[in-house]
Amino acid sequence: MKKIAILGSTGSIGTQSLEVIAANPDMEATVLAAGSNIVLLEEQVRKFHPKLVCVFDETKARELKGKLADLPVTVTAGMDGLLEAAVYPDTDVVVTAVVGMIGIRPTIAAIKAGKDIALANKETLVTAGHLIMPLVKEYGVRLLPVDSEHSAIFQSLFGEENHRIDKILLTASGGPFRGKTRAQMADIRPEDALKHPNWVMGRKITIDSSTMVNKGLEVMEAKWLFGVTYDQVEVVIQPQSVIHSMVQFEDGAIIAQLGTADMKLPIQLALTYPERRCLSGKRIDFAALGQLTFFAPDFENFPGLAMAYQAGRKGGNMPTIYNAANEKAVARFLDHKLSYPGITDSIAACMEAVSFQEQPSLERILETEQEVYDFLERYWR
Repeated sequence: MKKIAILGSTGSIGTQSLEVIAANPDMEATVLAAGSNIVLLEEQVRKFHPKLVCVFDETKARELKGKLADLPVTVTAGMDGLLEAAVYPDTDVVVTAVVGMIGIRPTIAAIKAGKDIALANKETLVTAGHLIMPLVKEYGVRLLPVDSEHSAIFQSLFGEENHRIDKILLTASGGPFRGKTRAQMADIRPEDALKHPNWVMGRKITIDSSTMVNKGLEVMEAKWLFGVTYDQVEVVIQPQSVIHSMVQFEDGAIIAQLGTADMKLPIQLALTYPERRCLSGKRIDFAALGQLTFFAPDFENFPGLAMAYQAGRKGGNMPTIYNAANEKAVARFLDHKLSYPGITDSIAACMEAVSFQEQPSLERILETEQEVYDFLERYWR
């Protein structure tokens, strides 16, 4: 029986992870953690019977504890509770599906506790890859990507351990505003940006996909996961979202992973690797599809992607500045308090103003996050 902890169980990746667990009798959800959605979390607890549950919101945790008084389950709260969930002894794999930099500390704790990581929290590697990757090696755990693009790269490398990567071709749909200028996007509302053409995802990542910031974060994540340089990561717009990413080798051969836009495939593979299992769902009909199209990314009208390369190449705490600024700006946009172009304008302002540090510790990374938040409060006045 494979025992799994899901950090972020009420989000898009978390709920789909539980669907995968429900479809595989040899999997068990021993730990569930969520932010504040205790209505859905209670339903999950009663269906999957975890042994430990964490609610980050301490008031909601107390409320949930009362609701679950009839069940033999431990309820914890806050960051201490999330760390307890990450290192719970009766767990083999930790799915890190929380949103944002909150995922860094529990991921580090899980690695040090010898847990394999199914990584869906890209911010962990974006901001702390220089800390995470050495720990993965030191503690001998597996770090398995859940993002569809990074899973595609991972799959394209099966059996290719002795062959040198020339280039990673990281695909993107282009989002709902592909082809528009910044002037045309000035009046975009949250409800417009939340309509992704291909994928069903959480609110924050859907906005990130529309601005291409998500692809920028994936560029930085790919650098750490696959040990390549930024010059070896090329973004390609593939609007049909059929090719999830590709690897070009030194002889020019390109290996790609194709499939439908279904996150359960990379989730299940991360939980069953190296085994592939049957997964129900739609299959691609190439005759009906007819064609695949490709475009170069528009760095001018989607500057978030260009700034990601800039932040990644600068290194140090600059990716943290980029990521933290985006998190705060997207939240403000979703609250109808910031314009759509204001998201990337805010990132640019932070990258210019917040102090740079070359080799940040975990503490310095978290301090940088707060510095970004403090700066933006002044910047938005």
